[in-house]
Amino acid sequence: HVQLVESGGGSVQAGGSLRLSCAASRYSGDYMAWFSQTPGKERGGVAAIVSAGSTIYADSVKGRFTISKDNAKNTLYLQMNSLKPEDTAMYYCAAGIWWSLRHYDYTYWGQGTQVTVS
Repeated sequence: HVQLVESGGGSVQAGGSLRLSCAASRYSGDYMAWFSQTPGKERGGVAAIVSAGSTIYADSVKGRFTISKDNAKNTLYLQMNSLKPEDTAMYYCAAGIWWSLRHYDYTYWGQGTQVTVS
């Protein structure tokens, strides 16, 4: 079965940077994304990428976050710069059937990695 394992979360001061990674096993599809979620709120799309390289971003992270994928390693990344306290959330890696920021387009999910910005 498909397995997604995130890493790279942590605590950082406002203005700092973090790089999230997601190692994908047994996933050969083209669509992967990062989502974030805070308690009591719906999981929201942060950034999505197609294997060919096209990307989309939520307005709140444009110019600060960069999604990328190493197809040879089947690993997804999220470079997060200029972090703000409002970026604090659990971040999830997702793999699915379409290129979007809608959670229902994604079938497979990682366990999440916490990002805290103070």
